[in-house]
Amino acid sequence: MEVITCKSCGKLFNYIQGDRICTTCKKALDEKFTEVKRYVYDHPRIEMNELSQAMDVSVRQIKRWIREERLSFADDSPIGIECENCGTTIKTGRFCKTCKDVLSNGLREAAGLNKQISSAVTNKRSATENKMRFLD
Repeated sequence: MEVITCKSCGKLFNYIQGDRICTTCKKALDEKFTEVKRYVYDHPRIEMNELSQAMDVSVRQIKRWIREERLSFADDSPIGIECENCGTTIKTGRFCKTCKDVLSNGLREAAGLNKQISSAVTNKRSATENKMRFLD
Protein backbone atom coordinates (compact mmCIF):
# COMPACT_ATOMS: atom_id res chain seq x y z
CA MET A 1 0.00 0.00 0.00
CA GLU A 2 1.14 3.53 -0.64
CA VAL A 3 -0.19 6.83 0.64
CA ILE A 4 -1.08 9.32 -2.10
CA THR A 5 -3.24 12.40 -2.51
CA CYS A 6 -6.68 12.07 -4.08
CA LYS A 7 -6.84 13.53 -7.61
CA SER A 8 -10.29 14.88 -6.89
CA CYS A 9 -10.26 16.35 -3.37
CA GLY A 10 -6.56 16.40 -2.46
CA LYS A 11 -6.89 14.34 0.74
CA LEU A 12 -4.30 11.70 1.62
CA PHE A 13 -5.46 8.08 1.43
CA ASN A 14 -4.09 4.55 1.22
CA TYR A 15 -3.86 3.64 -2.45
CA ILE A 16 -4.20 -0.05 -3.30
CA GLN A 17 -5.15 -0.17 -7.00
CA GLY A 18 -7.50 1.35 -9.56
CA ASP A 19 -8.35 5.03 -9.77
CA ARG A 20 -6.22 7.43 -7.81
CA ILE A 21 -9.19 8.84 -5.90
CA CYS A 22 -10.25 8.28 -2.30
CA THR A 23 -13.22 6.11 -1.34
CA THR A 24 -15.39 9.15 -0.61
CA CYS A 25 -14.81 10.60 -4.07
CA LYS A 26 -15.22 7.14 -5.63
CA LYS A 27 -18.67 6.79 -4.02
CA ALA A 28 -19.63 10.28 -5.21
CA LEU A 29 -18.45 9.43 -8.74
CA ASP A 30 -20.45 6.18 -8.73
CA GLU A 31 -23.56 8.07 -7.63
CA LYS A 32 -22.95 10.62 -10.40
CA PHE A 33 -22.61 7.74 -12.89
CA THR A 34 -26.01 6.39 -11.82
CA GLU A 35 -27.56 9.83 -12.32
CA VAL A 36 -25.94 10.21 -15.76
CA LYS A 37 -27.11 6.76 -16.81
CA ARG A 38 -30.69 7.58 -15.76
CA TYR A 39 -30.52 10.94 -17.55
CA VAL A 40 -29.28 9.31 -20.77
CA TYR A 41 -32.08 6.76 -20.53
CA ASP A 42 -34.64 9.58 -20.23
CA HIS A 43 -32.97 11.71 -22.97
CA PRO A 44 -31.61 9.27 -25.59
CA ARG A 45 -30.93 11.89 -28.28
CA ILE A 46 -28.82 14.24 -26.14
CA GLU A 47 -25.46 15.55 -27.37
CA MET A 48 -22.21 14.95 -25.45
CA ASN A 49 -21.70 18.61 -24.49
CA GLU A 50 -25.34 19.01 -23.42
CA LEU A 51 -25.04 15.91 -21.25
CA SER A 52 -21.84 17.21 -19.72
CA GLN A 53 -23.40 20.57 -18.86
CA ALA A 54 -26.73 19.18 -17.68
CA MET A 55 -25.14 16.63 -15.34
CA ASP A 56 -22.07 18.68 -14.34
CA VAL A 57 -19.68 15.92 -15.48
CA SER A 58 -16.67 16.44 -17.72
CA VAL A 59 -16.74 15.18 -21.30
CA ARG A 60 -13.55 13.31 -20.45
CA GLN A 61 -15.31 11.38 -17.67
CA ILE A 62 -18.25 10.51 -19.94
CA LYS A 63 -15.83 9.21 -22.58
CA ARG A 64 -14.06 7.17 -19.91
CA TRP A 65 -17.34 5.52 -18.89
CA ILE A 66 -18.03 4.76 -22.55
CA ARG A 67 -14.57 3.20 -23.03
CA GLU A 68 -15.08 1.11 -19.87
CA GLU A 69 -18.38 -0.08 -21.41
CA ARG A 70 -20.32 1.25 -18.45
CA LEU A 71 -22.27 3.58 -20.75
CA SER A 72 -23.52 2.55 -24.17
CA PHE A 73 -25.69 4.41 -26.62
CA ALA A 74 -28.21 3.44 -29.29
CA ASP A 75 -27.21 3.54 -32.93
CA ASP A 76 -29.32 6.66 -33.54
CA SER A 77 -27.74 8.55 -30.63
CA PRO A 78 -25.47 11.46 -31.59
CA ILE A 79 -22.99 10.48 -28.86
CA GLY A 80 -20.08 8.36 -29.97
CA ILE A 81 -16.32 7.99 -29.55
CA GLU A 82 -13.59 6.91 -31.94
CA CYS A 83 -12.28 3.36 -32.22
CA GLU A 84 -8.74 3.37 -30.81
CA ASN A 85 -7.47 1.41 -33.80
CA CYS A 86 -9.17 2.77 -36.95
CA GLY A 87 -11.03 5.91 -35.80
CA THR A 88 -14.55 4.72 -36.70
CA THR A 89 -17.30 6.14 -34.49
CA ILE A 90 -18.48 3.59 -31.91
CA LYS A 91 -21.09 3.72 -29.16
CA THR A 92 -19.28 1.79 -26.42
CA GLY A 93 -15.95 0.11 -25.68
CA ARG A 94 -12.53 0.79 -27.15
CA PHE A 95 -12.69 -0.90 -30.55
CA CYS A 96 -15.23 -1.24 -33.37
CA LYS A 97 -16.60 -4.66 -34.32
CA THR A 98 -14.23 -5.03 -37.27
CA CYS A 99 -11.14 -4.27 -35.20
CA LYS A 100 -12.34 -6.59 -32.42
CA ASP A 101 -12.73 -9.39 -34.97
CA VAL A 102 -9.26 -8.77 -36.41
CA LEU A 103 -7.70 -8.77 -32.94
CA SER A 104 -9.53 -11.89 -31.81
CA ASN A 105 -8.65 -13.74 -35.04
CA GLY A 106 -5.00 -12.81 -34.54
CA LEU A 107 -5.09 -14.13 -31.00
CA ARG A 108 -6.78 -17.34 -32.15
CA GLU A 109 -4.16 -17.86 -34.80
CA ALA A 110 -1.40 -17.29 -32.28
CA ALA A 111 -3.03 -19.73 -29.90
CA GLY A 112 -3.57 -22.20 -32.74
CA LEU A 113 0.12 -22.08 -33.65
CA ASN A 114 1.04 -22.84 -30.07
CA LYS A 115 -1.33 -25.81 -30.04
CA GLN A 116 0.09 -27.14 -33.31
CA ILE A 117 3.66 -26.92 -32.04
CA SER A 118 2.82 -28.60 -28.73
CA SER A 119 0.80 -31.33 -30.48
CA ALA A 120 3.72 -32.01 -32.87
CA VAL A 121 6.07 -32.45 -29.92
CA THR A 122 3.54 -34.74 -28.21
CA ASN A 123 3.15 -36.83 -31.39
CA LYS A 124 6.94 -37.30 -31.64
CA ARG A 125 7.13 -38.45 -28.04
CA SER A 126 4.19 -40.81 -28.32
CA ALA A 127 5.60 -42.31 -31.54
CA THR A 128 8.89 -43.23 -29.86
CA GLU A 129 7.37 -44.25 -26.55
CA ASN A 130 4.72 -46.58 -27.99
CA LYS A 131 7.11 -48.84 -29.91
CA MET A 132 7.29 -52.50 -29.02
CA ARG A 133 10.64 -53.49 -27.52
CA PHE A 134 12.15 -56.99 -27.35
CA LEU A 135 14.67 -58.32 -24.88
CA ASP A 136 17.67 -60.21 -26.30
